[in-house]
Amino acid sequence: MTQRLADGVRTFRAVEFPRRRRQFKALASGQSPDTLFVTCSDSRIDPSLVTQTDPGDLFVIRNAGNLIPRFGSEPVGGEAATLEYAVLGLGVKDIVICGHSHCGAMAGLLAPDSLLGLPQVSAWLRHARTTLERVSAAPSDAPGEAAIETNVVVQLESLRSYPFVALREVRGDLTLHGWVYDFETGEVLELQPDGTFASLSDRPSIGNA
Repeated sequence: MTQRLADGVRTFRAVEFPRRRRQFKALASGQSPDTLFVTCSDSRIDPSLVTQTDPGDLFVIRNAGNLIPRFGSEPVGGEAATLEYAVLGLGVKDIVICGHSHCGAMAGLLAPDSLLGLPQVSAWLRHARTTLERVSAAPSDAPGEAAIETNVVVQLESLRSYPFVALREVRGDLTLHGWVYDFETGEVLELQPDGTFASLSDRPSIGNA
């Protein structure tokens, strides 16, 4: 794998970088992403590929289960610091919480015995305990899918526990979005105002709106 990565770097430097030299030179002067994208560490997700965005477009938080610890959680972690910088430092206009199909973190949340040898993962998933409580209170034929979608909703609530997020959302200059990405189909489902998830592809494009 190391050789594969090294070969990739050489190809990037020889082919891709020269083609985008002006773009990278401009990025060297600073960044101004419009969107904070919060997703899972799962290797099967490539935020820029899924959204077809370029370097500099997305400010990204990745962790197991796409979790955002609630405001005031101790100790303060990288998620809170990155969120603060994205909202107050960079002034992003949108925040996306993106869950995904076959999420190992959500599978572990539902089957804690599977995490007996992973104490740090178990401890981290305390930030999803509300997800577990809600899924347990509403049995489903597809608990895994229910956990994935419920967790997106819960993490959006966690985002809103940060005063600077809530204030900017109320002012109308920050919008929160909940997504679920499906590996098998490439489909992205978006949380609707009524609490359901619907295909993002069905939303009219700006040109057709």
